[in-house]
Amino acid sequence: MLVITAAQRRALRARAHELHPVVSIAQKGLTDAVAHEADVALKAHELIKVRVYNDDREEREAFLAELCERLNAAPIQHIGKLLVLYRPAPEDEGNAAAPGRRRGRREARRTKRSFQGSSEKE
Repeated sequence: MLVITAAQRRALRARAHELHPVVSIAQKGLTDAVAHEADVALKAHELIKVRVYNDDREEREAFLAELCERLNAAPIQHIGKLLVLYRPAPEDEGNAAAPGRRRGRREARRTKRSFQGSSEKE
């Protein structure tokens, strides 16, 4: 399980506030398919919410602990039926741009006025 500081956890809770759940744990509990989907979502987003359709708080806490152990993630928050998990993206995959995507930002577009002011009159 990944360990983070209290300040990091606070910042991640703030980032997670606006997120919607991307994985659901329903009637059959925490299956291999659910763990795989959570792993895929963590690779894509780093920070995810998981909705648990279960009324037992202790079981939800067990789901959070098991997910964190299986996926090497950090538990950020357990509020109601929502679990928040965080796992940083690997460095080697995070820096490589996907094929077909531009790298970096493109140069600002020049306006008509920028061309007019560029000629020097003496």
